Amino acid sequence: MQEAWTFELPKSEKPLSDQIKKVLLDNQKDLGIFLSYYFKKEGALAEKADLGSEINFKDQNSGDFKLEFDLVHFNACLAIHEQKRDQMKITFDIVNNNLRLKGPYWPEREMDEI
Repeated sequence: MQEAWTFELPKSEKPLSDQIKKVLLDNQKDLGIFLSYYFKKEGALAEKADLGSEINFKDQNSGDFKLEFDLVHFNACLAIHEQKRDQMKITFDIVNNNLRLKGPYWPEREMDEI
């Protein structure tokens, strides 16, 4: 499984790294949803996603960075409410003024043979 999410970059004269930071800040809720897909089997949600490292550019239109977020496990029936700070490396590409974020590749387990 590898999740991806796309945001539109606003037109600006600011450096590209500042534009990316602004998009990440303005879309914290969407970033939480994007990160939560990785933890849905655990029953956890990601909240309060923030930039956790500098933005590293591989070339003019791609690179990576780390997102830090609160990982919240909640189950009222089992009286579970745990929260911890976690981080994930995200890669990005910029195509046609769109910022496309890609999370890590986590292979999914196939069905066992009988």
